[in-house]
Amino acid sequence: MRAAEIAIPCGAALLLLYALVKKVNVYKAFVDGAKDALPQLVSILPYLAAMLTAIETVRASGLTDLLVRVLRAPAERAGLEPELIPLIVLRPFSGSGSLALLREILTQHGADSGIGRAASVLVGSTETVFYTVALYFGSVGVTKTRHAIPASLIAGAVGAAVGILLVRIM
Repeated sequence: MRAAEIAIPCGAALLLLYALVKKVNVYKAFVDGAKDALPQLVSILPYLAAMLTAIETVRASGLTDLLVRVLRAPAERAGLEPELIPLIVLRPFSGSGSLALLREILTQHGADSGIGRAASVLVGSTETVFYTVALYFGSVGVTKTRHAIPASLIAGAVGAAVGILLVRIM
């Protein structure tokens, strides 16, 4: 058994032991924390619903397919596998959608293939920028994101490029 497999159970056990020593009612503390989080959850839900609707609209409109077609030729000239283009396009918008694409790539090519490793690293080294910005900025009332989106997209592109390059080198 690896250390990573026992880290969370050990951490939980240590937390419960600490609470027992300090004579804290763990159940009551958990319920109170959940009660305190409920208003925050309610304030986040409209932003979450709006972002999920926008993501589905973009997908249903064919915009992602158009982006894939436009990016295919330049990506192939740069040596990027065409199978990764939909993943690169979808990742900033949808975590679940990109995970579904990752699963398809891994099923089709295998986890140990170059494309499978590159896709895995790409998903791990990038973020769902638009989802994160809409949800977190919206929930705290930030309406002007200024440089957050361009900086996040640039960081995601650099992370993806470096990740894919490292996969090829290794």
